[in-house]
Amino acid sequence: MDVFLNTSIVLGGGKMIDTGNLAWMITASALVLLMTPGLAFFYGGLVRAKNIVNTMMFSFISMGLATIVWVLWGYSLAFSGEGAFIGNLEMFGLNSLDVNDGDAIIFVAFQGMFAIITPALITGAFAERFKFSTYMVFLVLWLTFVYAPICHWVWAEDGWLFKRGALDFAGGTVVHINAGIAAVAAAWLLGPRRNISSGVEPHNVPFVLLGAGLLWFGWFGFNAGSQLGSDARATMAFLVTNIAAGTALTVWVVLQYFKTGRFSAVGAASGAVAGLVAITPASGFVNPLGALAIGAGAGALCYGAVLLRTNLNLDDALEVFPVHGIGGIWGAIMTGVFAVEAIGGTKGLLEGNGSIILEQIIAVVATLVYGFIVSIVILKVLDMVMGLRVSEFDEDTGTDLTSHGERGYVADGADA
Repeated sequence: MDVFLNTSIVLGGGKMIDTGNLAWMITASALVLLMTPGLAFFYGGLVRAKNIVNTMMFSFISMGLATIVWVLWGYSLAFSGEGAFIGNLEMFGLNSLDVNDGDAIIFVAFQGMFAIITPALITGAFAERFKFSTYMVFLVLWLTFVYAPICHWVWAEDGWLFKRGALDFAGGTVVHINAGIAAVAAAWLLGPRRNISSGVEPHNVPFVLLGAGLLWFGWFGFNAGSQLGSDARATMAFLVTNIAAGTALTVWVVLQYFKTGRFSAVGAASGAVAGLVAITPASGFVNPLGALAIGAGAGALCYGAVLLRTNLNLDDALEVFPVHGIGGIWGAIMTGVFAVEAIGGTKGLLEGNGSIILEQIIAVVATLVYGFIVSIVILKVLDMVMGLRVSEFDEDTGTDLTSHGERGYVADGADA
C-alpha cells in the first residue's frame, strides 16, 4: 500500500510543485545552516579560554559574509554558464532567479549553506593566531577563487569533473578536501602558535561534545538533503550517514584507549566528525555495509593522521587536515569502491567498475593541487597587504580581548 500522500500542487502557468520535497529541502537547508554554529561550539571548546569568542566568531562571520558573496556572484560562478572550469556572472545578484520556481530557489539556498560552512572549517587550522580582519578578506577571496571553481568542476553539469563521472554526492571534494588542503596552506604559512611546547588542552570539553552533536544532527540535512528531494535514495543517505559516524566514533575511541588507557570524549567527538566527513561523498551511492567499512577506515586513518601530525612542525591547531582532508580523501576513493548501481546509478569497483577509481583519484588530486596553490597565493598576497598573524602581545593576551573586546567567561557578569 502506498503510504505517501500526493503533495503536488499546480501553480499558475501549469508548473507543478511537489510541496513535500520542498518542505524537506527547506528543513535540510536549515539543518545545514545549524552545522556552522555547531562547528563554532566544536572549535570553541578545543581552544584555550582566552580565544573562544574569536574562534566562534570565525564561524559566525561566515554566516554573514559568505551569504553576501553567494548572492552577489558566488552562486553564479559555481552554477551558471557552460564553462568546464568556472561559471560566469549571468546570475549576478540572482537577477534571473524565477520567483515562482521553488526548486530553483531552494537549490540556491541549500547550496549557500555549504558555502557558509566550508571556509569556517579552515579556521581550525589557524585558531588563536590569525587576524580577524584579514580572515574576512580571505573568506571573500577564497570563496571566489577556490570554492566556486571547484564547486563548478564537481557539481555543475558542464564542470569537467562532473562530465568525467567523478562521484561526490554531498561535498567530499568540494567541501572537506578543499577546506583541508587550504588549512595546510594556512598553518604552514603562519607557523606554530607561541608557547605550546607542552601542548594545549581543550578548555571546554562539553562544548566540544555539544558542537559534535549539532554537527551530527545537521549532517543529515547535508547528506540526505543532497538528493534534492524526499525519496528512497535520500533515506538511504540518512541511514548510511549515521552508520559511518557511529562506526568511526567507536573505532577512534577504542584505538585511543589502546594507546592511552582512557576513553576520550574529545576523541569520540573527533571520530564522529571523521566518519561524517568520509561518508559525505559516498552517502548517495553506498549501502549500509559500505558505510560501515568507510566509517571504520575513517576512524582509524584520521586518528592515525592526528598522531602523525603531532610529530610534524605543522600547527594545524584543531586537526582540520587529519580529519577533513584525510577523511575526505578516504571517503572519495572508497565511494568508487563501494558504489552500488541500484542506489546511485553507478557501479563501483566491487561491482566490476574499476575505472571509477581513477576518476575519484583525479578529482582528489585536482582538488588538492588547485586548492593548495590558489590558497597559498591568496594568503601570500594578504600577508603582504594586511598581515596574517596577530602580534605577539595579542596572541599572549588572547584574541578575545584584543580582537573583539569581549571575553567568553566573566565572573558574576562584570569585571572584578
